[in-house]
Amino acid sequence: MFKKYIKSIALTAILLATTSEACTGITLTAKDGSVIHARTLEFEVDMGSNVIVVPRGYKRQGMTPDGRNGKRWRSKYASVGANGAGVPWIFDGFNEKGLSMGLFYHPTTAVYMPYKKSDAKNTLAPWELGSYLLENFATVEEVKEHIHQIIVPSVVFKAWGFVPPVHFIVTDAKGKSIVIEYLKGKLNVFDNPLGVITNSPSFDWQMTNLRNYPNLGAVQPKTRSVGGVELKPFGLGAGLTGMPGDFTPPARFVRAVAFSHSCVPTLNGRETVLQAFHILNNFDIPKGSAREAHKDKHGNIVADFTTWTSASDLKAKKFYFRVYNNSQIKMVDLNKMNLNAKKIVTIPMESKEVIKELRP
Repeated sequence: MFKKYIKSIALTAILLATTSEACTGITLTAKDGSVIHARTLEFEVDMGSNVIVVPRGYKRQGMTPDGRNGKRWRSKYASVGANGAGVPWIFDGFNEKGLSMGLFYHPTTAVYMPYKKSDAKNTLAPWELGSYLLENFATVEEVKEHIHQIIVPSVVFKAWGFVPPVHFIVTDAKGKSIVIEYLKGKLNVFDNPLGVITNSPSFDWQMTNLRNYPNLGAVQPKTRSVGGVELKPFGLGAGLTGMPGDFTPPARFVRAVAFSHSCVPTLNGRETVLQAFHILNNFDIPKGSAREAHKDKHGNIVADFTTWTSASDLKAKKFYFRVYNNSQIKMVDLNKMNLNAKKIVTIPMESKEVIKELRP
């Protein structure tokens, strides 16, 4: 099945290498202390994602650019989340200790570390790093302490035929968050007090760009008088006048900060999960709204769309998601899985929308 999937998207790989994935991530905290990491995932083709549960003690081996065996380990903690392209690596999810990780596209910005043969035993491919963090660490502080020991060079992702440029957001059950990026060949770890991430450019640039919007706020502004003329807002929402509304990463970053930090406080994890999905509705990209000028070999439009949206409750250890073809929210409870299983468990994400007819 995996080989068939590779063949089905191989012709699209060249196009994907030059375009951007429009993912948006936010972090919310409930009054009871529940921390929710939530995100959208956009791509130009169906990612072939499923939910996977990786058990404790699972044997791993990383990849290197030259085909040597990379870093080896056995998972210390079990984890759950969504993968892509049928690979046994989590792109977004969390572990049994409540540490979450999200992989986000970082085109035109990510430049990985240099590699030499002696680095092989400490080397991971970019898409393997997220699972490594989930399977070995319990808190953001632990990640910050050990991430410098890992070499992440440019490795071709065989399913796509190119090196995917990515960066990561890591959040723990106490709400502490960091962003991990590889810039100009060096590791960069940024504290992320707002819990928001999108794509390019670098995270520090995104934070600086927020200074262009100091007047944004959810509270309705007061009537102003200019030259004796009263300027009264037409209606509620005027506090966010000037907020960028396009799908570019900088615009989505500003909106994600505005929405996630102005929402009404919620009581618990369940309420906060639902609130996260409502917020991320503002970042849902329908097919065709963000497209390339070229078409594929069949004449089809090449366009990003929101393939799935997820929310991780780091206190209750529940992974929620919905997909493009079905807006119903579904959930996988890590507490109910066999965390000492011998193999990875795969749970399909795709399903068809069900429209319920109502009668009096």
